[in-house]
Amino acid sequence: MKEYDVVAIGTGSAMGIISGLLDKGENSLRIAVVEKDTPGGICLTRGCIPSKLILYPAEMVSYIENAKKFGIDAKIENIDFTYIMKRMRKKIGEDVSGIKNGLEKNRHIDFYNTTGKFVDDYTMKVGSSTIHGEKFILCSGSRPLIPPIKGLKEIDYLTSESFLKLKKLPISMIIIGGGYIAAEYGFFLSKMGSDVTIIGRNPQLVPGEEGNISSLLKHELSRDMKIYTGYEVVSLEKKGNEKVVNAVGRNDETIRLAAQDILIATGRKSNSDILQPEKTGVRVDRKGWIKVNKYMETSKPRIWALGDATGKHMFKHVANHEAEVVYRNVFGENKKVEADYHAIPHAIFTYPEIASVGMREEEARRQTDILVGNYKYEDTGKGSAMEAKNYFIKVIVEKKTYRILGAHIIGPHASILIQEIVNLMYTSSENMIPIYRGMHIHPALSEVVERAFSNLHDH
Repeated sequence: MKEYDVVAIGTGSAMGIISGLLDKGENSLRIAVVEKDTPGGICLTRGCIPSKLILYPAEMVSYIENAKKFGIDAKIENIDFTYIMKRMRKKIGEDVSGIKNGLEKNRHIDFYNTTGKFVDDYTMKVGSSTIHGEKFILCSGSRPLIPPIKGLKEIDYLTSESFLKLKKLPISMIIIGGGYIAAEYGFFLSKMGSDVTIIGRNPQLVPGEEGNISSLLKHELSRDMKIYTGYEVVSLEKKGNEKVVNAVGRNDETIRLAAQDILIATGRKSNSDILQPEKTGVRVDRKGWIKVNKYMETSKPRIWALGDATGKHMFKHVANHEAEVVYRNVFGENKKVEADYHAIPHAIFTYPEIASVGMREEEARRQTDILVGNYKYEDTGKGSAMEAKNYFIKVIVEKKTYRILGAHIIGPHASILIQEIVNLMYTSSENMIPIYRGMHIHPALSEVVERAFSNLHDH
């Protein structure tokens, strides 16, 4: 049995911890890295990065389609879906190769590119080897959740991971699920030329967003696809060259839809059934997500977990923050630090784009007296120039202190515009006054943020 000082499970954000150790000169440590999949982590290999590489061409199509508004007669002659997918895989492949070579050639790391599972206290079976670790960092990720729909096992279907292996554009696609993956991939496929249908069980598309933002997104995306919300898929079947979906609505109305392909986008599942952390005394919840405290410590001393493995906030930027917390708590010299989740931003890269941070209005209202500011893109000089109709920002602040509680944007460059707000939410006061007082370039799109905070009202 081989002994290690540190064992890292997963090659996503946990690699920030390992890199930090090596950069610090901790070359005497015996380090093992275990990865059951392609090295690089979910974000790089089958999540954020590959999806954005294909979503940007779809965004370009949207720009071209809207060019006529500005007196530009532009026509799309051809969309090379095969090239778009090949370009994505080439770029990802180059990065993966670099990471894999780095891990395999680093003389301070033993890299196990195989499945690892716990078999005893601090002991893992890794392929044909057994290893023991003094400390473990569990960054074991997640995988697509496949719902128990009648007939699903009898048909071929895609997940967000296998989707990235497509070489030919599907003629038609039904996406089961109404979250951000469904919205982004539905947007992509529709702009590529597929006949797309989204079926979500929640009454609201992208249910994590403010209601009026969700409604506007559904309206905008419905120009290019069919969207059914509030429908439960009850069965699937194969009919000729197509797959048939049967779904039931909230008032028992039924729909029967057919498409060439099915994409399952119904959430994520824990990998604990593979890792089996319970065998080393690490507690998990009823869904298999690893339980951690505010210091990212598990129930077992000397074992920490972060990222998707905890099931909390499945964003790469959160996992990177948690990796920093773990590094400081395990290898730092100062007192322990807590993970800070009070202002987690996220974005949905459709057209229009969505970005949010902090509380929604209803949640904030339950906690304190608030002021709410709304402002439309089209009521700024730049927004008017862009013909950015109906897009808007909503900001929420505490009435007494002007502390920023939340912000929600739908429109061009939303993920960029929100950063000004996010940064202030990480100051000691979390106060909006610097935005109110700060000089914003006129006529830049950032004025929509400034004016929302200058337009606060009781609601």
